[in-house]
Amino acid sequence: MRMAPHLAAQGGSLTASQARAVEYLLPSAPAGVAEARSLVRAELARWGLTHLTDDCLIIVSELVTNVVRHGGSAYTLRLEERAGRLYGEVFDPGDGVPFQRSPGVDALSGRGLQIVAALADEWGVTPSDNGKLVWFAVSQPG
Repeated sequence: MRMAPHLAAQGGSLTASQARAVEYLLPSAPAGVAEARSLVRAELARWGLTHLTDDCLIIVSELVTNVVRHGGSAYTLRLEERAGRLYGEVFDPGDGVPFQRSPGVDALSGRGLQIVAALADEWGVTPSDNGKLVWFAVSQPG
């Protein structure tokens, strides 16, 4: 179900006002989590942002796992780099809005959004009539 990436800026070098972006439509299936990680790894390498890879892989894994567990349908993964920041979005048409929980010490799940909050500079949820968008931003050091 993976679609070709949509590129916001193509060819040549980017100026400060330009952005690079890709967007993928992925299946809400356990295999989609690994595919999302692979796409993130490849795009960050292509953009020369490998220093952000580890944190972004964990963030995307947590967000996509939530879609697979609770969203029940295909979802969109979007990455954009502009002005020294990497933005990521996961949109799914599922009901409900994710929120940080405080699981007990013996709980086997429920910490995903705490992990996202710890690794991302910012993150949030934007509900809409046809689903929700969970987004994050990570600044490049320097």
